[in-house]
Amino acid sequence: MSLKSKGINAERDLIHKFWAVGWAASRVAGSGSSKYPSPDIIAGNTLRKVAIECKVTKQKIQYLSKKEVSELKEYAGIFGAETWIAVKFDRDKWYFLTLEDLKDSGGSYSISKELAKFKGLLFEE
Repeated sequence: MSLKSKGINAERDLIHKFWAVGWAASRVAGSGSSKYPSPDIIAGNTLRKVAIECKVTKQKIQYLSKKEVSELKEYAGIFGAETWIAVKFDRDKWYFLTLEDLKDSGGSYSISKELAKFKGLLFEE
């Protein structure tokens, strides 16, 4: 399975989780390749809207470019949504982190598995 397919399948998994708890959710086709900023997933209910950047990795650390984070902030600001990073480490659960939880690694941001477990929220939370 290609990395792109793995990411798409993971995003679809999250979409199903949101719908199962009564939230509307959609994948944003072309996220990351459009000239406009766009998250991987938008989800919401009558009380909240969220814009989510999703990452799935077999590594112990997941990196996000400063551009990805900046575009997520820009989109969410215009749309009026909360920003979240959803990360899933190999054979583990989804962890949701705020942008403030990310570690600034100079040219990028990073999320270690330990950081995700310490600061991240599980989907059920």
